[in-house]
Amino acid sequence: MDPVTTYSILTFILIILFFASFFTVKQQTRAIIERFGRYVRTAKPGLSMKVPFIDHIVQRVSLRVQQLIVEVETKTKDNVFVKLFVAVQYRVVEGNEADSFYKLQDHIEQIRSYVLDVVRAKVPKMDLDEVFEKKDDVGLAVKTELDVSMKIYGFEIPNALVTDVDPAENVKSAMNEIQTQQRLQVAANAKGEANKILVVKNAEAEAESKRLQGEGIAKQRRAIVDGLRESIEAFKEKIDGVSAGEVLNLVLLTQYFDTLKEIGVSSGSKVILVPHSPGGMADIAGELRTAIVTGNEMSRTGK
Repeated sequence: MDPVTTYSILTFILIILFFASFFTVKQQTRAIIERFGRYVRTAKPGLSMKVPFIDHIVQRVSLRVQQLIVEVETKTKDNVFVKLFVAVQYRVVEGNEADSFYKLQDHIEQIRSYVLDVVRAKVPKMDLDEVFEKKDDVGLAVKTELDVSMKIYGFEIPNALVTDVDPAENVKSAMNEIQTQQRLQVAANAKGEANKILVVKNAEAEAESKRLQGEGIAKQRRAIVDGLRESIEAFKEKIDGVSAGEVLNLVLLTQYFDTLKEIGVSSGSKVILVPHSPGGMADIAGELRTAIVTGNEMSRTGK
C-alpha cells in the first residue's frame, strides 16, 4: 500500500478516535456511562472523555423538576364517585442518577401506581364536601408516601397537588340544585321580612294619619264653635234685648242659605234633597247647638 494512503487512513482513524473520545453534558443533566454493559460512572455537565467504541452513553438523566398528572377515580364515604387530578412534581436526586436509571423499569408507571394507592386509601374515608375542603391534605398524603417510597429508587417528590375534584355530572347537578334552593329560601325569607316591615309601616302610617285627621276635625269644630260664639257676642253688643238663641237661629239661617247658594253655583252639582220646612230648620238648629255645646266642653277640658 502506498505510504501516503496509509498515512491518510491512519490520520482519518485518529481524527475519528479523537472526536469519539469526547462528549458534552448539558447543565442539570447527567450521563450514564457503561463499558461492555457494566456501569462505569456518571458524567457531570461540561466536556467529558470516554474510551472510544468501548464506553457508551446509555442514558442522559435530567435533574430538573418534572410533573406528572395522574387521574384517579374513586368513591367517597357518602358513596359518590369522583375523579381527582393529582399533579406530582418529581426529580432525580443528585448523586443517585444511576439508581433512578437501573432500579426502575418505568418510573412514571411506578409513581402513578403509588398515587392511585394513596388516593384510593384516603378519599373513601372522607365525605364529598371534605374532599373539596381537604384536598390539600390528600396532596400532602400523596407527597409524604411517594417521597419515602421513591427515594429508594433515586427520586424525590418536591410536591403533590390535587388540582381538581370532579364529581359525576348528576352529583354536580344535584349540588347546584341544592345551592339554588337554599338561595331561593334565603331570598324568600328576606322578601317576607321586607313585606312584613312594609305592612307594619303602612299600618303605623295609617294610624298616624287617622289620629292627625281626627285632631284636625276636632280643631275645625272648635274653630267653628269659637266663630259662632264670637258672632253671637258681637251681635248682642250691637243690638240690645236679643237673646243668644235668637242670634244663633239667625246665624244658622244665614249659614243655611249660604250653603244652598254654594251648592247651586258649584259646577257638576247633583240633585240634593234637603229639608226646607220650619221643622227641618229646627232640627238643623238643634244639631248645631249640640255641636256648640260639645265644642265648648272640649275647649274647657283642653282636648
